[in-house]
Amino acid sequence: MKILIINSGSSSVKYQLINTSTNNVLCKGLIEKIGEDESFVHHTKEKEIYENKEEIPDHSNAFKRMVTLLMDQKYGPIHSLNDIDAVGHRVVHGGEKYSESILINEDVINEIRKDSKLAPLHNPPNLKGILSSIEMMPDKPQVAVFDTSFHQTIPPHVYTYGLPYDFYKNYGIRKYGFHGTSHKYVAIKAAEFLNKPLENTNLITCHLGNGASITAIKEGRSYDTSMGFTPVEGLLMGTRSGDIDPAILIYLENDLNYSMPQINNIINKNSGLLGISGYSNDMRKIVKKSEEGDFRAKLAFDIFCYRVKKYIGAYMFAIGTVDAIVFTAGIGENCIPVRESSLKGLEEFGIIVDKNKNRNLEKGIITDISAFNSKIRILVIPTNEELMIAKETETIVKNLK
Repeated sequence: MKILIINSGSSSVKYQLINTSTNNVLCKGLIEKIGEDESFVHHTKEKEIYENKEEIPDHSNAFKRMVTLLMDQKYGPIHSLNDIDAVGHRVVHGGEKYSESILINEDVINEIRKDSKLAPLHNPPNLKGILSSIEMMPDKPQVAVFDTSFHQTIPPHVYTYGLPYDFYKNYGIRKYGFHGTSHKYVAIKAAEFLNKPLENTNLITCHLGNGASITAIKEGRSYDTSMGFTPVEGLLMGTRSGDIDPAILIYLENDLNYSMPQINNIINKNSGLLGISGYSNDMRKIVKKSEEGDFRAKLAFDIFCYRVKKYIGAYMFAIGTVDAIVFTAGIGENCIPVRESSLKGLEEFGIIVDKNKNRNLEKGIITDISAFNSKIRILVIPTNEELMIAKETETIVKNLK
């Protein structure tokens, strides 16, 4: 099947056309700065690259531009929209209702709209993408794949916060978790690599990128995850604070006179690696500065790795036996010092990195970087959220026939 994958952001549309028979990416693109004076269009098909500054006033026009590129004689892999079998949409928040991907209908659209109060920065633009896609391709099956759905197996004693229970019952305030598509993908790949049934596999999966989360996977299902009600909870991230004492926010408002919009901006956009280092949210730059002796860059690096280690330790005790620890996403797949530092000192627990393997792994393939005497395997697995969305979409569409 040819599945079009859509990731619609507040001012961008990212897309890929994937042939699920071969898992090949036929083309991919990004339209960004939608609604600004000059939008930017980047589209690639094999070695053909199209880049241009254009006027793209809204998401509807972004989709029209995407469609023209998909069918372009030089840059497009298809002749008409009839060549597309279905559209899979990344949707950040599915609330408690959706534990699986689902065919989009009016009820699903209304539910995504309702869940926008839980993800105000993400669900509204996700919904814009869905509506624009339906407008352009009304006869094509459209599937919603939720970042939260994989984590719907987390038990109540794990997802419930220590607040009055009515806050959960009346307002849905609980741990939801995110990056579920990535955690699910690498869990499946890890089980295959270990030659074990997924339902018999216990893993700790570390999705480490600008946004970062760790998930404890017990018998193939999400048992706990570091992100919570929002993607701010948990690890130190590129610009997000991760775990902090919530009373700090009250102090910022009451004693230091920060407004709630300012506080929201601080914890989401000005904290994390950027806030600590005062320099960058890019781990590559943080590592370089740290190696040059910059104190704040080294501090940011150390905090990041310490948080990863702390969650790995906690999740080992939470799920008991662990078959493998998995590193994935931009930092997890590419940053040698983060992997080494995050696991340093865990040798007594049977987690031993082979430094030579870690420093010389071949990118783009699953690699075991654990030492021969490591009781727990340590894997580096390239994530592929778009392919996971394509496969989920394919499964649903096949079941329609």
